[in-house]
Amino acid sequence: MHVDLTLLLLNAAAVGFIHTLVGPDHYLPFIVLAKARRWSLLKTTWITLACGLAHVGSSIVIGLVGYAFGASLKHLNFIEAVRGEVAAWILIVFGLVYAVWGLRRARRLGPDGHTHSHGGYLHSADHIHDPSTGETIQLTPWILFIIFAFGPCEPLIPLFIYPAATSGWAAAFAVAAVFSVATLVVMLSVVLASSFGLERVPLRAWGRYSHALAGASIALTGGAIRAFGL
Repeated sequence: MHVDLTLLLLNAAAVGFIHTLVGPDHYLPFIVLAKARRWSLLKTTWITLACGLAHVGSSIVIGLVGYAFGASLKHLNFIEAVRGEVAAWILIVFGLVYAVWGLRRARRLGPDGHTHSHGGYLHSADHIHDPSTGETIQLTPWILFIIFAFGPCEPLIPLFIYPAATSGWAAAFAVAAVFSVATLVVMLSVVLASSFGLERVPLRAWGRYSHALAGASIALTGGAIRAFGL
Protein backbone atom coordinates (compact mmCIF):
# COMPACT_ATOMS: atom_id res chain seq x y z
CA MET A 1 0.00 0.00 0.00
CA HIS A 2 1.28 3.44 -0.87
CA VAL A 3 2.69 5.25 2.16
CA ASP A 4 0.55 8.35 1.53
CA LEU A 5 -2.63 6.28 1.50
CA THR A 6 -1.53 4.48 4.67
CA LEU A 7 -1.11 7.83 6.40
CA LEU A 8 -4.51 8.96 5.13
CA LEU A 9 -6.17 5.81 6.48
CA LEU A 10 -4.48 6.18 9.87
CA ASN A 11 -5.49 9.83 9.98
CA ALA A 12 -9.09 8.93 9.08
CA ALA A 13 -9.22 6.36 11.90
CA ALA A 14 -7.78 8.80 14.42
CA VAL A 15 -10.09 11.65 13.40
CA GLY A 16 -13.13 9.38 13.41
CA PHE A 17 -12.24 8.12 16.89
CA ILE A 18 -11.59 11.55 18.41
CA HIS A 19 -14.46 13.32 16.63
CA THR A 20 -16.96 10.75 17.88
CA LEU A 21 -15.62 10.51 21.41
CA VAL A 22 -15.67 14.28 22.05
CA GLY A 23 -19.14 14.69 20.53
CA PRO A 24 -21.78 13.63 23.10
CA ASP A 25 -24.47 13.88 20.44
CA HIS A 26 -23.03 10.67 18.96
CA TYR A 27 -23.97 8.55 21.95
CA LEU A 28 -25.81 10.38 24.76
CA PRO A 29 -29.27 10.29 23.09
CA PHE A 30 -29.02 6.52 22.73
CA ILE A 31 -27.82 6.02 26.30
CA VAL A 32 -30.57 8.04 27.97
CA LEU A 33 -33.37 6.80 25.71
CA ALA A 34 -32.27 3.18 26.07
CA LYS A 35 -32.47 3.58 29.86
CA ALA A 36 -35.77 5.46 29.84
CA ARG A 37 -37.48 3.20 27.31
CA ARG A 38 -35.88 0.01 28.66
CA TRP A 39 -34.46 -1.06 25.33
CA SER A 40 -32.62 -4.35 25.27
CA LEU A 41 -28.92 -4.28 24.43
CA LEU A 42 -29.77 -5.82 21.06
CA LYS A 43 -32.34 -3.13 20.24
CA THR A 44 -29.97 -0.43 21.45
CA THR A 45 -27.27 -1.86 19.20
CA TRP A 46 -29.28 -1.89 15.98
CA ILE A 47 -30.78 1.56 16.58
CA THR A 48 -27.32 3.02 17.28
CA LEU A 49 -25.83 1.25 14.28
CA ALA A 50 -28.62 2.36 11.91
CA CYS A 51 -28.38 5.98 13.05
CA GLY A 52 -24.57 5.92 12.82
CA LEU A 53 -24.69 4.58 9.27
CA ALA A 54 -27.18 7.31 8.32
CA HIS A 55 -24.91 9.89 9.95
CA VAL A 56 -21.76 9.03 8.02
CA GLY A 57 -23.59 7.94 4.87
CA SER A 58 -25.31 11.30 4.37
CA SER A 59 -21.97 13.14 4.42
CA ILE A 60 -20.43 10.64 2.00
CA VAL A 61 -23.32 11.18 -0.41
CA ILE A 62 -23.02 14.97 -0.16
CA GLY A 63 -19.25 14.78 -0.69
CA LEU A 64 -19.65 12.42 -3.65
CA VAL A 65 -22.35 14.45 -5.37
CA GLY A 66 -20.70 17.78 -4.63
CA TYR A 67 -17.30 16.71 -5.91
CA ALA A 68 -18.81 15.07 -9.00
CA PHE A 69 -20.51 18.36 -9.88
CA GLY A 70 -17.43 20.46 -9.18
CA ALA A 71 -18.46 22.02 -5.88
CA SER A 72 -15.57 23.47 -3.92
CA LEU A 73 -14.59 22.22 -0.49
CA LYS A 74 -15.62 25.61 0.91
CA HIS A 75 -19.16 25.21 -0.44
CA LEU A 76 -19.42 21.63 0.86
CA ASN A 77 -18.22 22.70 4.30
CA PHE A 78 -20.83 25.47 4.26
CA ILE A 79 -23.55 22.93 3.52
CA GLU A 80 -22.32 20.75 6.38
CA ALA A 81 -22.24 23.76 8.73
CA VAL A 82 -25.86 24.60 7.89
CA ARG A 83 -26.87 20.98 8.39
CA GLY A 84 -25.10 21.04 11.76
CA GLU A 85 -27.03 24.10 12.90
CA VAL A 86 -30.35 22.58 11.86
CA ALA A 87 -29.53 19.21 13.43
CA ALA A 88 -28.61 20.89 16.72
CA TRP A 89 -31.92 22.74 16.80
CA ILE A 90 -33.79 19.54 15.98
CA LEU A 91 -32.07 17.85 18.93
CA ILE A 92 -33.03 20.76 21.19
CA VAL A 93 -36.67 20.77 20.09
CA PHE A 94 -36.99 16.99 20.20
CA GLY A 95 -35.41 16.91 23.67
CA LEU A 96 -37.68 19.63 25.03
CA VAL A 97 -40.82 18.04 23.58
CA TYR A 98 -39.80 14.66 24.94
CA ALA A 99 -39.03 16.17 28.36
CA VAL A 100 -42.46 17.85 28.50
CA TRP A 101 -44.10 14.56 27.50
CA GLY A 102 -42.05 12.82 30.19
CA LEU A 103 -43.17 15.31 32.86
CA ARG A 104 -46.81 14.92 31.86
CA ARG A 105 -46.37 11.17 31.94
CA ALA A 106 -44.80 11.34 35.41
CA ARG A 107 -47.76 13.34 36.71
CA ARG A 108 -50.12 10.62 35.52
CA LEU A 109 -48.13 7.87 37.21
CA GLY A 110 -48.73 6.92 40.77
CA PRO A 111 -45.95 6.17 43.26
CA ASP A 112 -46.16 2.54 42.16
CA GLY A 113 -45.11 3.54 38.65
CA HIS A 114 -48.44 2.66 37.05
CA THR A 115 -50.82 5.05 35.38
CA HIS A 116 -54.07 5.89 37.12
CA SER A 117 -55.37 7.92 34.22
CA HIS A 118 -57.96 6.53 31.84
CA GLY A 119 -56.99 8.86 28.99
CA GLY A 120 -55.27 7.67 25.86
CA TYR A 121 -52.43 10.18 25.97
CA LEU A 122 -49.87 7.86 27.53
CA HIS A 123 -50.84 5.04 25.23
CA SER A 124 -50.49 6.90 21.97
CA ALA A 125 -47.92 9.66 22.44
CA ASP A 126 -44.85 7.62 21.54
CA HIS A 127 -46.11 5.39 18.73
CA ILE A 128 -48.58 5.06 15.90
CA HIS A 129 -50.41 2.11 14.38
CA ASP A 130 -50.12 0.95 10.77
CA PRO A 131 -53.60 1.62 9.34
CA SER A 132 -53.50 -1.49 7.17
CA THR A 133 -52.16 -4.03 9.68
CA GLY A 134 -52.66 -2.37 13.06
CA GLU A 135 -49.01 -3.05 13.85
CA THR A 136 -47.39 -0.72 16.37
CA ILE A 137 -44.70 1.59 14.94
CA GLN A 138 -42.41 3.17 17.53
CA LEU A 139 -41.70 6.80 16.70
CA THR A 140 -38.61 7.47 18.82
CA PRO A 141 -36.14 5.31 16.82
CA TRP A 142 -37.36 6.85 13.56
CA ILE A 143 -37.00 10.37 14.94
CA LEU A 144 -33.43 9.57 16.00
CA PHE A 145 -32.71 8.11 12.57
CA ILE A 146 -33.94 11.29 10.84
CA ILE A 147 -31.90 13.50 13.17
CA PHE A 148 -28.71 11.54 12.51
CA ALA A 149 -29.35 11.29 8.78
CA PHE A 150 -29.68 15.07 8.70
CA GLY A 151 -26.76 15.69 11.06
CA PRO A 152 -23.41 16.24 9.36
CA CYS A 153 -20.16 14.38 9.93
CA GLU A 154 -18.02 17.47 9.37
CA PRO A 155 -14.49 15.98 9.23
CA LEU A 156 -15.51 13.38 6.67
CA ILE A 157 -15.95 15.79 3.74
CA PRO A 158 -12.30 16.97 3.53
CA LEU A 159 -11.08 13.45 4.36
CA PHE A 160 -13.15 12.14 1.44
CA ILE A 161 -12.40 14.91 -1.06
CA TYR A 162 -8.60 15.03 -0.70
CA PRO A 163 -7.87 11.41 -1.73
CA ALA A 164 -10.54 11.65 -4.44
CA ALA A 165 -8.65 14.59 -5.94
CA THR A 166 -5.14 13.17 -5.47
CA SER A 167 -5.35 9.37 -5.46
CA GLY A 168 -8.67 8.48 -7.05
CA TRP A 169 -12.08 7.27 -5.96
CA ALA A 170 -10.86 3.93 -4.59
CA ALA A 171 -8.66 5.73 -2.08
CA ALA A 172 -11.47 8.15 -1.21
CA PHE A 173 -13.89 5.33 -0.44
CA ALA A 174 -11.21 3.47 1.54
CA VAL A 175 -10.66 6.56 3.71
CA ALA A 176 -14.42 7.02 4.13
CA ALA A 177 -14.81 3.37 5.10
CA VAL A 178 -12.08 3.55 7.75
CA PHE A 179 -13.51 6.78 9.17
CA SER A 180 -17.01 5.26 9.23
CA VAL A 181 -15.88 2.08 10.97
CA ALA A 182 -13.99 4.09 13.61
CA THR A 183 -17.05 6.26 14.18
CA LEU A 184 -19.43 3.31 14.50
CA VAL A 185 -17.08 1.36 16.78
CA VAL A 186 -16.77 4.30 19.19
CA MET A 187 -20.52 4.98 19.12
CA LEU A 188 -21.40 1.37 19.84
CA SER A 189 -18.67 0.93 22.46
CA VAL A 190 -19.68 4.00 24.48
CA VAL A 191 -23.43 3.38 24.15
CA LEU A 192 -23.31 -0.31 25.06
CA ALA A 193 -20.79 0.12 27.88
CA SER A 194 -22.83 2.95 29.38
CA SER A 195 -26.13 1.11 28.94
CA PHE A 196 -24.66 -2.02 30.51
CA GLY A 197 -23.35 0.03 33.42
CA LEU A 198 -26.62 1.88 33.99
CA GLU A 199 -28.46 -1.42 34.25
CA ARG A 200 -26.63 -1.89 37.54
CA VAL A 201 -27.35 1.59 38.91
CA PRO A 202 -30.48 1.71 41.15
CA LEU A 203 -32.61 4.59 39.87
CA ARG A 204 -35.97 3.40 41.20
CA ALA A 205 -36.67 6.71 42.97
CA TRP A 206 -36.26 8.59 39.68
CA GLY A 207 -38.04 6.02 37.55
CA ARG A 208 -41.14 8.17 37.06
CA TYR A 209 -38.99 10.97 35.66
CA SER A 210 -36.68 8.90 33.45
CA HIS A 211 -38.30 10.15 30.22
CA ALA A 212 -38.21 13.78 31.37
CA LEU A 213 -34.54 13.45 32.34
CA ALA A 214 -33.76 11.78 29.01
CA GLY A 215 -35.43 14.60 27.08
CA ALA A 216 -33.62 17.25 29.12
CA SER A 217 -30.28 15.51 28.48
CA ILE A 218 -30.92 15.43 24.73
CA ALA A 219 -31.92 19.11 24.70
CA LEU A 220 -28.77 20.02 26.65
CA THR A 221 -26.69 18.03 24.18
CA GLY A 222 -28.15 20.03 21.30
CA GLY A 223 -27.50 23.23 23.26
CA ALA A 224 -23.87 22.21 23.83
CA ILE A 225 -23.43 21.66 20.10
CA ARG A 226 -24.80 25.13 19.41
CA ALA A 227 -22.74 26.78 22.14
CA PHE A 228 -19.42 24.99 21.80
CA GLY A 229 -19.50 23.58 18.28
CA LEU A 230 -19.00 20.00 19.43
